[in-house]
Amino acid sequence: MNAQNTTLFPILGLAFSVTNSEEQSILEGLKNLDSQVISVIYDRYFEDIYRFVFYRLNDEQAAEDVSSDVFVRLLEAVKKRRGPQTNLKGWLLGTASHVVADHLRQVYQRPTEELSDILPNGLFSSLTDEVDHREMVRSFWLAYSHLTPEQQNVLALRFGTCYSLEETARIMQKNVNAVKALQFRALAALQRKVGELANG
Repeated sequence: MNAQNTTLFPILGLAFSVTNSEEQSILEGLKNLDSQVISVIYDRYFEDIYRFVFYRLNDEQAAEDVSSDVFVRLLEAVKKRRGPQTNLKGWLLGTASHVVADHLRQVYQRPTEELSDILPNGLFSSLTDEVDHREMVRSFWLAYSHLTPEQQNVLALRFGTCYSLEETARIMQKNVNAVKALQFRALAALQRKVGELANG
């Protein structure tokens, strides 16, 4: 990678880029637990991490809690000298994936299925439409939960956080063709599982 290679960060609806040399400077500040650098990292990355986690969990409060935990784990890792050395965004998303897996294991151990109010009251003309819509949303998330963690990750990165194939490949440490194949298989498996739930 050359020093002009950049990564885009959406903040407050604006896009700005950070060069590799700037990222190295940020990583150096992070190693020293510089409070200003930590604040910059949180501001730059929280939205991306939150979108990724929310796409995996479909729960605003849980997504906020898990996303915050990712940054706590970052500081803990840095204090133990195990923090990221090169790719900060990749490290954060990888950690987010692990924290999501931990969260889902806890949820499955004590299941409390709660259908969130995704849409405001009064949006549908009839109760039947609302029930049908909620059932469709529930079926989607149930089908999504049956995908492998890697399939869930690729869909969350591509559609939850809207990363390009190239960005997704870098984060997942795969080549672009492998990501395309994984995405294709994930979408096919999702469609198949939704169909099974609808017919089942």
